[in-house]
Amino acid sequence: MNTLFKPTMLSMALAAAFACLPHSAALACEDCGDDEAPATSAAIEAAQVAANGAANVDANNANAATPTRNLGIVLIAGNATRSLPSNIPTTMESVTAEEIARTINATDAQDALKYLPSLLVRKRYIGDYNHAVLSTRASGTGNSARSLVFADGIQLSNLLGNGAGFTPRWGMVTPEEIERVDVLYGPFSAAYSGNSVGAVVDYQTRSPKTFEAHAKVGIFHQPFELYNSSANYGGYQASASIGDRAGALAWWVNVNHLDSEGQPLTFITKLTSTGKPVNAQTVAVTGNVLDADKSNTPWQILGAGTSYHTQQDHAKLKLAYDFNPELRASYSLGWWNNKAVGSSASYLRDAGGNTVYSGANIGIDGKQYAVANTDFGQNRDRLEHLMHGLALKSQTRGVFDFELAASSYDYRQDEARAPNAPKSLSKPAADTGGPGRITDLSGTGWSSLAAKGVWRPDGSAHVLDFGLQHERYAWRQKVSDTADWLGGAAGALFTDFSGKTQLSSAFVQDAWTIGPQLKSVIGLRAEQWQALDGSKTAANGTPVSFEARKERYLSPKAALGYELSESWTLKLSTGRAVRMPTAGELYQGGVNANGVYVPSDPSTNPTLKPEKGWTSELGATWSSGKQQLRSTLFHEDTRDALYSQLSANPADPAKPISSVQNIGRIRTVGIELAYSAEDLFVRGLELQSSLTYADSEILENAGFVSTPGDTIGKQQPRVPKWRATLVASYAITPALSASYGLRYSGPQYSTLNNSDPNGFTYQGFSKFFTTDLRLQWRVAKQWTVAGGIDNLNNYRYWAFHPYPQRTYHAELKFDL
Repeated sequence: MNTLFKPTMLSMALAAAFACLPHSAALACEDCGDDEAPATSAAIEAAQVAANGAANVDANNANAATPTRNLGIVLIAGNATRSLPSNIPTTMESVTAEEIARTINATDAQDALKYLPSLLVRKRYIGDYNHAVLSTRASGTGNSARSLVFADGIQLSNLLGNGAGFTPRWGMVTPEEIERVDVLYGPFSAAYSGNSVGAVVDYQTRSPKTFEAHAKVGIFHQPFELYNSSANYGGYQASASIGDRAGALAWWVNVNHLDSEGQPLTFITKLTSTGKPVNAQTVAVTGNVLDADKSNTPWQILGAGTSYHTQQDHAKLKLAYDFNPELRASYSLGWWNNKAVGSSASYLRDAGGNTVYSGANIGIDGKQYAVANTDFGQNRDRLEHLMHGLALKSQTRGVFDFELAASSYDYRQDEARAPNAPKSLSKPAADTGGPGRITDLSGTGWSSLAAKGVWRPDGSAHVLDFGLQHERYAWRQKVSDTADWLGGAAGALFTDFSGKTQLSSAFVQDAWTIGPQLKSVIGLRAEQWQALDGSKTAANGTPVSFEARKERYLSPKAALGYELSESWTLKLSTGRAVRMPTAGELYQGGVNANGVYVPSDPSTNPTLKPEKGWTSELGATWSSGKQQLRSTLFHEDTRDALYSQLSANPADPAKPISSVQNIGRIRTVGIELAYSAEDLFVRGLELQSSLTYADSEILENAGFVSTPGDTIGKQQPRVPKWRATLVASYAITPALSASYGLRYSGPQYSTLNNSDPNGFTYQGFSKFFTTDLRLQWRVAKQWTVAGGIDNLNNYRYWAFHPYPQRTYHAELKFDL
């Protein structure tokens, strides 16, 4: 009966779910073909809890007597409530609050991912709020839209665009809030959009069961030397939290303040080939540094820029009310405020020792260069973001459970100011104000609605997860002139750009426990994607609107888990992912340097296809006592990957077009090893390690970097072939622990044609090998002190910008 029940139940549910999507005669159903199916856009945020319902089941009535050790076929999370689907036999990794406190000098939420396999966050300085992109097995740090990040079911991923400027909103979670972090690798759950192709990361924050209070203060210090920059950077962080449960009501409040000064991130350069012969008007200077760019072309380093001083405030309120033991309502409110000042400094000195910032006849090493006032820039950013999340969830663990969820993320204020006129950019005159421009993103944000259920029929070996979801993304960008870049009001319009995308989806997923050692999961996701209200207005008043788009896609998923023996488990997973173009990829561009829209300029590409691909993995896990070894083979075949590159211009072959375009095909194959052990060799010694090999190759591409065909056979940018992590911790005494961590990443490229062999320079992407140290001592029942050093070996490495050098940490924590 069970064998017949499975396909019947699944097909009926799929038909019903797909019928719920809006229909239109103009809809394109490219899924009926093969490679021609589109890609994904938004990320489905509240979608996560849906697939987890099956995991909370006791094993179902049919197999209640079966041992639940299960080695990952059914992941049991103990008393912790996890929102990732734990009933899918595929790769998942976790880190707990206790492990973070013991092994990581955590100042930002993304630090929790530091030693997890194949993951890297491009965090350039403490408090990095606009470039900290998460990279995964087959996605580099330029592909922010190929992963999903949530906190308590609320989406933090910024799917308004794709790239360094669209990082997850890490500031909405502080390290002290974190209870645990779970990571699902790959697009194997039907509960998530195609943005899950890299990974789904879920932060679970504290929910008190009794009264508790915590306070923490930490300081950090980084001596930094690079080129002719030599200074100390650092700051402090303070947080406090309090929570309690009074009958049916639980509440939690967390506040945090961060004050951080980061090292220079950019550098002012002049290629030596642009130098001209000196003459009588030449002003000779010193202080420059001769170096080579990422292509090994010689250039002069004239100074440093974009050194941020950021002051961030965070507040979080969580409420939960239990109507009864089986029904809970929860609400989360997050507020994040950031004031940032970006500054620059010149290395150049004239014969009198005066600092030189600009000049038409600057003499450097026997050549003359023009140094413009715009070369040394500054900026002031002011951001205030607000996040809401509301959910009603049942946890009967019986025949049926449900969840209703809604969330929103709002840019209440998001303003960047910079000087733009020559007289205001001539340092230090710009510090006193002058003409400039204001980039205003107020009104930008995203929201989501979700209704999910889990059905566990009596006497059946099946558990069915299903749901409906809707996500909406709105991008609003207005650039205006101002008479005073430091505090003046917005004046004449320079450019105005806006656009929306939305994703309506239905999913169903059937987990079938075929036998005590064998489990399968089959799912399908149906999506309707829309791009609408795309428009822009240039300074000359020319309005341009773009046609709305509406498309539909299907994404099947399948997984199989088999417990081979007491020690061995095998898992096989495959899934299709469709990543839709974001509003930024569709509509930005098409305005020239004078702010005038160019109708014939396709740098705005509203006809982009979505990325679409299949990801598969085969894993084997060995477990013996307190040791576990996992090996996973993975394969990803992506069509129409979205990258910025050149393409031929039919109107003017001599001027190729630069825009976001589709790359025909990228294939990634690799293997990931993860080993963990407790009480290894001696009691109290714990070890976690990983090794990843990934070969990511561009197989088809009509676009190019310099000449047609120059990207074929090249490595995908920012995906290194080798990565490794290791962290060992030792409990010296019950109150004192020490940890030592290692991270390695091999050479990588930042260009599609791999023409940048020099990674150890500004704009280069280098290999790295860093070590970290941390000590934690509970000096009394309620007091803990900790200290550590990040980048202990002071390795100088780059990801376009220089990463932090050796950084010292110290902190004091009180727990009640």
